[in-house]
Amino acid sequence: MVGLARNTLQYKPASKDDVELRLALIRLAKQYGRYGYRKVGELLGAEGWHVNRKRIERLWREEGLQLPHRHKKRKRLYQHDASVIRLRAKYPNHIWSVDLVHDKLSNGRPYKMLTGIDEYTREALSVAVVLNMGLADVLEALYPLLLKRGRPTNIRSDNGPEFTSAQFLDWLTRAGIQPIQIYPGSPWENGYNERFKGTLRREVFKAEWFATTR
Repeated sequence: MVGLARNTLQYKPASKDDVELRLALIRLAKQYGRYGYRKVGELLGAEGWHVNRKRIERLWREEGLQLPHRHKKRKRLYQHDASVIRLRAKYPNHIWSVDLVHDKLSNGRPYKMLTGIDEYTREALSVAVVLNMGLADVLEALYPLLLKRGRPTNIRSDNGPEFTSAQFLDWLTRAGIQPIQIYPGSPWENGYNERFKGTLRREVFKAEWFATTR
């Protein structure tokens, strides 16, 4: 009689009440203070929420929650002899990046971890934990990786004694791996591993209190 389509007449708009979603966002933001809205959105999905990224971002802004700032990409300085800086991973197993992390147990006893990542896939290969990590422990952590994943073309590291010793360099040579050592005092040249170590500290070591390494 009024000339309206049946679908239009019976349509009921979805409720736009976002109170529960806002509370969930605030709860997760407090629990994971270092996370941005993207990571929190993934956690919401794990809890069963089906919300698109734009809606989460909008509510995140409206609630005044901190958003990660976008940093301008710095231009990388190249030198004619700076092969350490120029060499970028071009395929999986091209360059592995290794480094040591120092931390303490709840009783104050220090321990070390060897972290290793594939610079191309950004995949964490190893987090080996030892109270007193020496060269033998470094080799013991790397050897199973070679058997499991194959031999990388290069291994990038800093200038620590574990990575500059003649025994370690000889082991790499016999394995057919070319070592890459960053310039002293330039940790940003091992940036992928440095970023992984930062994430490891934020999400594991600062969130948990360990009494033992086992």
